[in-house]
Amino acid sequence: MTNRRVDFPLTPTRRAASLLAGLALGVAVLAGCSSDGASTDCSIAGSCTVTFERGVDASASILGVEAKLVGAQDDQVTIEVAGEQVTLLTGQQAAEVAGLSVTLDSVTDQEVKIRVSQGSGG
Repeated sequence: MTNRRVDFPLTPTRRAASLLAGLALGVAVLAGCSSDGASTDCSIAGSCTVTFERGVDASASILGVEAKLVGAQDDQVTIEVAGEQVTLLTGQQAAEVAGLSVTLDSVTDQEVKIRVSQGSGG
C-alpha cells in the first residue's frame, strides 16, 4: 500500500476563516501596546489614543515608539515622543513629531489624553 498525500483545495469557508485569522493576528500585533501609568486604544488605521495618568511616571509604547508624559499645567502639556519633546495646547492643530501626528485631546486633574497617528493630519 502506498501512502499518498492528497491536497484539498481551500473551500470558500476555509479561505474566509484563514483570512479572518490573519486579520485578527494583525490587529493583535498592532494593538499590542505596552504602557506604564497609561492606557492605550489603537485602531487598525494607524491611530492610537493614549490616556496618561497624572502624578505618576506615565509612558506607553505605541506605533513603534515610546510616548511619555513630561509635564502638564492648565491646558498645556509637554510630552516626549520617540525622544523628541513637544508642548501641546488643547484645541491646537496636530504637531509633527518623529514622523507622527500628535494632538492633545484633553487635560484633567487626573489624566492627559493625546492622539498619535501615522502621517500628517491624523
